[in-house]
Amino acid sequence: MQDTTYIRWFSDLERDDVSSVGGKNASLGELYRHLRPLGVEVPDGFALTAAAFRDALTEAKAWDELHRLLDPLDKTDVVSLARAGARAREIVYAAGLTPRMEDELRAEWRGLLAKYGETLTVAVRSSATAEDLPTASFAGQHESYLNVAGEIDLLDAVRRCHASLFTDRAISYRIDQGFDHFKVALSVGVQKMVRADLGAAGVMFTLDTESGFRDVVFITGAYGLGETVVQGAVDPDEFYVHKPTFRQGHRAVLRRRLGEKQVRMIYRPGRTREPTRIVPTPNADRERFCLTDEEVLRLAEYAIRIEDHYGQPMDIEWAKDGLDGGLYIVQARPETVASRSGALEMESFVPEGKGRVLATGRAVGARIASGPARVVTDAHHLSAFRPGEVLVADTTTPDWEPVMKTAAAIVTNRGGRTCHAAIVARELGIPAVVGAERATSALSEGQVVTVSCAEGDTGMVYDGAVPFRVDRVDLSLLSRPQTRIMVNLGNPDQAFRNARLPVDGVGLARMEFIIIESIKAHPMALIHRDRVEDAAERDHIARLIRHYPDGSAYFVERLSEGIGTIAAAFHPRPVIVRLSDFKTNEYASLIGGRWFEPVEENPMLGFRGAARYAHPAYEEGFALECKALVRVRETMGLTNVKVMVPFCRRLDEAERVIAAMARHGLERGRDGLEVYVMCEIPNNVLLVDEFAKLFDGFSIGSNDLTQLTLGVDRDSPLVAFDFDERDPGVLAFLRQAVEGAKRNGRPCGICGQAPSDYPEVAEFLVRLGIDSISLTPDSVLKTLSAVVDLERQLGRAPREAG
Repeated sequence: MQDTTYIRWFSDLERDDVSSVGGKNASLGELYRHLRPLGVEVPDGFALTAAAFRDALTEAKAWDELHRLLDPLDKTDVVSLARAGARAREIVYAAGLTPRMEDELRAEWRGLLAKYGETLTVAVRSSATAEDLPTASFAGQHESYLNVAGEIDLLDAVRRCHASLFTDRAISYRIDQGFDHFKVALSVGVQKMVRADLGAAGVMFTLDTESGFRDVVFITGAYGLGETVVQGAVDPDEFYVHKPTFRQGHRAVLRRRLGEKQVRMIYRPGRTREPTRIVPTPNADRERFCLTDEEVLRLAEYAIRIEDHYGQPMDIEWAKDGLDGGLYIVQARPETVASRSGALEMESFVPEGKGRVLATGRAVGARIASGPARVVTDAHHLSAFRPGEVLVADTTTPDWEPVMKTAAAIVTNRGGRTCHAAIVARELGIPAVVGAERATSALSEGQVVTVSCAEGDTGMVYDGAVPFRVDRVDLSLLSRPQTRIMVNLGNPDQAFRNARLPVDGVGLARMEFIIIESIKAHPMALIHRDRVEDAAERDHIARLIRHYPDGSAYFVERLSEGIGTIAAAFHPRPVIVRLSDFKTNEYASLIGGRWFEPVEENPMLGFRGAARYAHPAYEEGFALECKALVRVRETMGLTNVKVMVPFCRRLDEAERVIAAMARHGLERGRDGLEVYVMCEIPNNVLLVDEFAKLFDGFSIGSNDLTQLTLGVDRDSPLVAFDFDERDPGVLAFLRQAVEGAKRNGRPCGICGQAPSDYPEVAEFLVRLGIDSISLTPDSVLKTLSAVVDLERQLGRAPREAG
């Protein structure tokens, strides 16, 4: 092959070649040259250098007219922007390529053809010399062309890429980022196409895109070419893998969510100007994940190797070839939004009210904003958009970015958390709810709405202006008390975000929340569906477990992924997981539950907590709870999980439960497993010395302890005035519990509501020397500061700040 001036193969490029071939091609060269030898599969290709772009325009004498168009441009004038952009693209396309450039492109095309055979098609992608920088992504600003075959189509695609340096969105973006139009040039990458049209494709990040949590790989994907994921045309599948335990050799998907995957992009038959088309995804494919667990883990391994090589969080495009089954990396760039958020500053948007829910979808941005809705059905309606409105659309495209910059929030019918609307919203710092099906019909033009992305993974669109506040804390200034401050957490959706709290771990992870939200059905009904007498309930259970071998596998996987997400978020800090503590009426409200639960006059004092675990009526269900915890600790490697037994009335009951746990794989002491007991019954306090021989620690449940000390049903509004954790009798029991635990060398904490609600209870416990206080997330910072001040008064020096 002859020496060339304008073309460089990926094998000759590195990340430092941005000025020559742009950020995208420099990254592809870095991947191909340095990561491919480490097992990361990257399709081969070459780059037409930025010098070709400049020389083509110079030879065509195009620069002067481009300056006349762009130098005086006011980008806020949308009409003028569109007119100038269109004319600039005409000029660049007409400039074309010099004969020498064409000859070199044809020669290198033939070289790629010789390597891959006559069926070769390529992706032709723009790569600007200011693209994929650590401070600016330029995502979607310039054009790419897929499934390009033959020399004629290749030459045309290259010219079109050159012209796309002056798309309206790219012009606007450069102005916003402070880049000179004429100091940015465009290289073009030519890379073998992966047959993802017959397989799947998507995007993955080496952090959680919403919280910035860095210990996970976040993978999204759908069937067909990856443009549907990037453009937000589909709600993709989502997967998480925990990096620290993966590095230790554990191979497990931490968490997954099945996306709708409504459509897929495939090739058109024959050779046409439009080589791809969008078609509906068959229902059978929509009902299954686009990747197997083995494939997810292989992609995670690629992602970790790429991040290690670059030394920073990465945004990576992947594709699965439907012909050879291979998984390939087709692009990698530094992640530019979540990784730049201040690690030591915590900003929390807190809703202070609720409204009627109009739509829900995937939350992007962890923020809240209100404004009048503007429903935009196509690009022609963008001119009517006014700053401060909420943009509501089926989906968005890069052409919309000049308008999106002025929006209070964004709501789309389609898309996942790595789609175009989500990427732009994060970069702009505005909330977005994507994949909110039928939002364009549920929200009315001009209707004031509130978009809340601060309540977990589910984004809410409320009717009206819902009040909220913004809390900002510099974590680097916070001292830490000797008393460990922990957090109560049951919602896995909020785990990564709350992991930034200055806490020592999770003092109470409630299993019930995961069962209600993620599993929905009674465990015994999942095991014995034939005993559910209601046909509608049986059908509901069948739908829930349709992707699993049986109901038991469904329960174990869903529960372990929920617990595992919380444990991973706080790893290696301890996470104390409480075994299920539903009352019979609460169990009965689960799908299929009424066929397995007795009707009790007073469920609060009935068949609950430890009494159930070794009982024939529930032992099979308890075995599934244990199996899920074993999977978290052993398969996922999250040995920071401790187990806590609730409502344990008597010593012989404690012995039966511990024996049952051991039978089901949770043996106290094995692999460091610690088993705690809730100290919430007077008998736990009175026999604290004996309970200390059976358990590794105590956690005081102030709600039940107060109820049973004062004889007050905490569910009854008629006697609510008598329920008070500050009563002298309750305080006496708290004192005995703390002192008894200390006497036996066992740690003692409190996870009940009292310290969150009453600072004086927290002060009382700190003076006693309690080991830890576990609080609701919204009361952590306030209580932490108060405890530090109190300990200073007591002569206890705080731990280091941060």
